[in-house]
Amino acid sequence: METYNPLTGYLPLALVFLVAGGMAFAIPLIASMLGPKSVNPIKSETFECGNVTIGSARQRFAVKFYVVALLFIVFDVEAVFLYPWAVNFKALGWFGYTTMSLFAATLIVALAYVWKKGALEWES
Repeated sequence: METYNPLTGYLPLALVFLVAGGMAFAIPLIASMLGPKSVNPIKSETFECGNVTIGSARQRFAVKFYVVALLFIVFDVEAVFLYPWAVNFKALGWFGYTTMSLFAATLIVALAYVWKKGALEWES
């Protein structure tokens, strides 16, 4: 009589994880053993998109970079919420229309506030 083992269905998945883990160790090991090992001053120099680096890598960034990044994330999230709302527009009815209008109005007020404060001005 054969007994049923509930873990038998996971055997292919375990095999895939085992092969992937083995490759994660084998590929860098083989590349380090077979790859060229010539070191010279030009190869040791820092490289940034084809430009010679100027100054320290530890310089401070202006806060405006972070403000723009946060604004991008906020409006990106808005776009993520707008798509499912538009797909279910008829099913949501007036309640869905009102809630999305409040959501969009909040974002428009926030954008107007940030604009009035001058956070989007790069020259200053």
